[in-house]
Amino acid sequence: MSETKQGKRNVTIKDVLWYIPNQIGYARIITAILSFMTMQNYPLATAFLYTTSCLLDALDGTMARKYDQCSGLGAVLDMVTDRSTTSGMMCYLCMTYPEYAVIFQTLLAIDISSHYMHMYASLTGGATSHKQVSAESSKLLHLYYTNRKVLFIVCFFNEAFYAGLYMMTFANHFTFGKWTTIVSIPFYLFKQFANLLQLQRAALILADIDAKAANAKKEEK
Repeated sequence: MSETKQGKRNVTIKDVLWYIPNQIGYARIITAILSFMTMQNYPLATAFLYTTSCLLDALDGTMARKYDQCSGLGAVLDMVTDRSTTSGMMCYLCMTYPEYAVIFQTLLAIDISSHYMHMYASLTGGATSHKQVSAESSKLLHLYYTNRKVLFIVCFFNEAFYAGLYMMTFANHFTFGKWTTIVSIPFYLFKQFANLLQLQRAALILADIDAKAANAKKEEK
C-alpha cells in the first residue's frame, strides 16, 4: 500500500497520469503546438504561447516536490517536451534563415543526442534522475542541474535566443528580437557547451559500464 495525500491506498495508473506536474506537462504540449500553429503569421501570439510553454517548465518540478508526485513519466515528459518545443522553433528558423540551416540542424542534433545519452547513462549507471550529477564528475554540470535558479535562467535564455531570432523575421518586431537575442547570447553559449560536456560525460559513463561488463564476462570464463 502506498500512502498518499488522499489516504492509504494503492496508486493507480490513472493517478500517475493525472499527477499535477504531469497535467502541467500536458499544458506545455498544448501551448507549444498552438505556438507552432501561429508561428507563421502571428508573432505576438506565438511569443506568448511559446514563452508560456517554456515558463511552465519551472512549475512542474516545484509541484512535483510540493505534492510528492515525482514520477518517471513526469521526468521523461519534461525532457521530451523541452526537446520537442525547441525542435519546433528551430524547424521554423531553418526555413526563415536557410543560410544557417546546417548550424541549426547540427546544434539540434547535439541537443537531442546529448540529453538522450545523458539520461540513459544516468539511469544505467544507477542514478534515480538525470539531474543527479556529482561535483566530482563535472562541476559545471553539477551547478547546472542542481542549482534550480541556474537551470531556469540558462534554459529560459536559451529559448529566448531562438525566440529573438524568430521575432527578427518580422519588421515590426525586429529591434525587440535583436536585443532579446543579444542579451541571451552568453547563456545560450553556456547551454551549448553544457550539451557538449554532457554528451562527452555520457559516452564515458556508458563506455565504463561496457568495459566493466566485458571484464566481468572474462572472469566468468
